[in-house]
Amino acid sequence: MADLQTRYLGLTLKNPVIAGASDLTASLDSIKRIEEAGAGAIVLKSLFEEQIQLERFKLSEDLSRDEALNAEMVTIFPKLEHGGAKEHLMWVRKAKTAVKVPVIASLNCVNRATWVEYAKALADEGVDALELNFFATPRDSEVSGARVEEEQLEVVRAVKAAVTVPLAVKLSLFYSNPLNFISRLDREGVAGIVLFNRFFQPDIDPETASIGMPFNFSVQADSRLPLRFAGLLHGRIKADVCASSGIMSGTDVARMLLAGAPAVQVVTTLYRNKVASIAKIAADLGAWMDRMGHKRIADALGTLSAKNAKDSWAYTRAQYAKMLLSPKKFMEEVRA
Repeated sequence: MADLQTRYLGLTLKNPVIAGASDLTASLDSIKRIEEAGAGAIVLKSLFEEQIQLERFKLSEDLSRDEALNAEMVTIFPKLEHGGAKEHLMWVRKAKTAVKVPVIASLNCVNRATWVEYAKALADEGVDALELNFFATPRDSEVSGARVEEEQLEVVRAVKAAVTVPLAVKLSLFYSNPLNFISRLDREGVAGIVLFNRFFQPDIDPETASIGMPFNFSVQADSRLPLRFAGLLHGRIKADVCASSGIMSGTDVARMLLAGAPAVQVVTTLYRNKVASIAKIAADLGAWMDRMGHKRIADALGTLSAKNAKDSWAYTRAQYAKMLLSPKKFMEEVRA
């Protein structure tokens, strides 16, 4: 039987399937079930600086709401302050001791100083690695893409100088040239690149004239973007590529391995098919490797990447190019 062990962020995982950050990785019961199902690693639910800021503001507002009613009301109670990230850090500490598989902390901040402060605090809890979530929502037309990228690189430099655990960066696709930015992250010594993050996007209900942010699960077709970039990056950067979005089955994991990603993150399939589906994904991956004669992950890794595939042009050409060059064949495939 094939050996499913893989290497990611300098860590040895028993298989490439990592439970991504979500509410499922925010309780001891569920992370224990994830471990029992056979996950190679667990990314804990993210620590969000903006959430801490909001909670701190709300506490301050609640404490000061009635202070003008009576001058003595602000003195008869002890001074209270928001605990900041302490609650999340306590959870990370419990999670790390509750399971034996590698535990990766996830961090999402706004200010550079907070990135460093929280990264150090998480590393001090004994996590095996850190995952930094980078995303910049365009709101100011005067801020260039180059400036956004440089600020994020400065965060990486500051965090790397403050901690010794391996760093992964989870990216969105919203860069003018993701390959260039990933190469720059690689030169800064980032150990892993997670492709790609899914974010809540606003929606409008015209019947109620209201705006909201519905939760959208990924679909299998979403995996094609991380597959493309995994294939383009394999053999060209030192950092490990971890594919995320739309990975539902052992077949999907096999596709990512062939493209060049030694690990994947799954979330949607855990909600739709339950945590136990991890065991089936790993089993199906092992069965595929046996059928293909692959004894270990390295035998398959990157064999169909842009660097190694006979048809490497498939990673770079636009969809319409195939139709223009071979319209008859293209239409036959569409009808099939």
